[in-house]
Amino acid sequence: MAGSSGGTSSDGVKKARIEIIPLIDVIFFLLATFVLFTLSLNRIQSLPVDLPQAKPSVKTEKDDDLIVIQISEQGTAYWNKEPIAYSEIEGRLRLAVSSNASPRVLITGDDRARYGGAVMAFDEVRKAGISQVSIETTYRQSGR
Repeated sequence: MAGSSGGTSSDGVKKARIEIIPLIDVIFFLLATFVLFTLSLNRIQSLPVDLPQAKPSVKTEKDDDLIVIQISEQGTAYWNKEPIAYSEIEGRLRLAVSSNASPRVLITGDDRARYGGAVMAFDEVRKAGISQVSIETTYRQSGR
């Protein structure tokens, strides 16, 4: 029986072999069981939080002292809907600071305004000594 195959030796005794496919199946089964078991141990606990509700804004007297600096797509600056040059912004802000110690400044732009114009407006506000500035992130048409 020298030409026989199939895991038998020349003396007719079968050789022992380790089958790897069933071993892989068992390992994956144990891994899946371990993962599912550990996921069931984690209980997600949370605290109830009362979040504030948004209310529609009501125009107040303070809205009259709001300074809106808007930057358009063409790079034009607007001061409360009035076109101005960037060089005028600092002077007007200094005048506003002299009448109101902490004027409210809002910098906004239209939907295609460039970032550089907004940076220049921020620089002018900083030069005027104003440290609190708001940024509007909603769409607004030029000069409105």
